[in-house]
Amino acid sequence: MIDPSPAMSMQMRSSSEEEMGTQQPDERHGPEFSLPQADGGKDAWLFLAACFVVEALVWGFPFSFGIFQEYYSTHEPFSTEPSGIAIIGTTATVRPRLSLDTIMFSLLMTVIANTFQLTSKWAGLPIMSIALIAASYVSHVKNLILTQGILYAFGGSLVYYPALNSLDEWFIRRKGMAYGVMWAGTGVAGLIIPFVMNSLLGKYGFRTTLRIWATASIIISSPLIYFLRPRLPISAVSQPARHGLGFMRSTTFWLLLAGLTIESSGYFIPGIYLPSFARSLGLSTAIGTLLVSLVNASAVVSTIGMGMMIDRFHVTTVIMLSSVGAAVSVFLFWGLSGALPMLCLFSIFYGFFAGGFVSTMAGVVKLVKEGDENTDAGSVLGVLSVGRGIGAVVSGLSSEPLLSGSPWKGEAGLGYGSGYGGLIVFTGVTATLGSVGFMGKRLGWM
Repeated sequence: MIDPSPAMSMQMRSSSEEEMGTQQPDERHGPEFSLPQADGGKDAWLFLAACFVVEALVWGFPFSFGIFQEYYSTHEPFSTEPSGIAIIGTTATVRPRLSLDTIMFSLLMTVIANTFQLTSKWAGLPIMSIALIAASYVSHVKNLILTQGILYAFGGSLVYYPALNSLDEWFIRRKGMAYGVMWAGTGVAGLIIPFVMNSLLGKYGFRTTLRIWATASIIISSPLIYFLRPRLPISAVSQPARHGLGFMRSTTFWLLLAGLTIESSGYFIPGIYLPSFARSLGLSTAIGTLLVSLVNASAVVSTIGMGMMIDRFHVTTVIMLSSVGAAVSVFLFWGLSGALPMLCLFSIFYGFFAGGFVSTMAGVVKLVKEGDENTDAGSVLGVLSVGRGIGAVVSGLSSEPLLSGSPWKGEAGLGYGSGYGGLIVFTGVTATLGSVGFMGKRLGWM
């Protein structure tokens, strides 16, 4: 988020006046103007509602990639080259909550959002649709990575980053709740979209399915883009920014970033592989779809709930709750699963605990801004997204080697001996190590 000269200085002088929409003089032009109310009011809630729906439509699709993973792996023309299919999903779903497989992508998108925040959001929707339509014509996995993966994520981020940056202006005291509601859009979409995609893929194949979704998403999203506008006046936010990168020197920030990166290295694996794991147990494709939806549905509750906790508790407390709960659900429910009931329990508990981890990003923003009021929230989220992006790409690159040779198959029982044992252990370990920020606080490192 840009730190505008007159408007932001007014925000720092009197946040209470700003929250009530009190009139303040514009020192450059003379007349008074009134800022919309923060943390509530019609404009703030319309902004948040638009964020929720756009989040659902933009990122709910790639977060349901497990359905496409199963389809591409078992249907021509991609079943003959299954290597690399998982990378499509982790490339598309690493937004801020996810980014591309280039380390500087999130920071670049933050700069673009700050510079062209009124225009980039309108360019993103056509790029997303073009990406999916282009993907519908390809016949090789590498081209799916470029289109359904990278190009789609680029277009989605052009829509998403301006909204993400502006949310910090609209919600101040209730920041964690607001981010949680916004990010819950992915979970809601993830509850519905897998069933829609499964039905469309079964009836029409992937080419027509991608074209249908490309058309539907742009039709539904376009009317909402108008409401994704900044709270601060455009004349103010167009001024040169003070970047507020002092947080980069903070040990606290780097510990929290390390935990987020490690947790992300395993977080996406269940959503991608649950359908194929279910099929390995002799369960139907519909059951695999159900499991992905249960994960996403549980994440809706936890994303909002943990976001509200961020407003009341230290971020490391929420991190510990999420990490321990996710690790226990992986090692206990997934590792010991051999039938549908245990898999359902895993999906619910993992979605609840792991799904809420993303809300801790709002807590990191809150914590570093308490230490340095000049911190730019957009830059913090951009760097956090770099870590989450690295973790997501690592999960895509590591998942196939972990499956290669079906480790422990026939040597261990239940899920551990299913051939997916390596994935289960990797996911559980990364969930555990995601709590490094909590451990650092206990050791006095932050």
